[in-house]
Amino acid sequence: MQPFFRVTAWLVVAALVFVTLSPIGLRPSVAPANVERALAYGALGMLFVLAYPRRWPVILAGVVALAAILELGQGLTLTRHGRLSDFLVKGGAAMLGTVLALAATSIAARRTRS
Repeated sequence: MQPFFRVTAWLVVAALVFVTLSPIGLRPSVAPANVERALAYGALGMLFVLAYPRRWPVILAGVVALAAILELGQGLTLTRHGRLSDFLVKGGAAMLGTVLALAATSIAARRTRS
């Protein structure tokens, strides 16, 4: 399953780069913006932990850094703007997703050993 999670995690990164930095008119909208942000970055943290379970400290830092970099990158576009509040939602959700996946993998590993 790890190859599936690896490909999926990197595809989600590509999608997040596109929807974060593309003109606002190209950004899809299916739910309130903060819900979309939280789900996307929470899923990203989870996918990366499932893809690279032993690298969780790097993943934790990396998903939060990605949220910060993309939020700052919006300042370079004409139709977007980065906000601290948006970063807090994204970064917090990324951390939560990472920690939840880490807990789930730890529990699964303990059950396998028992």
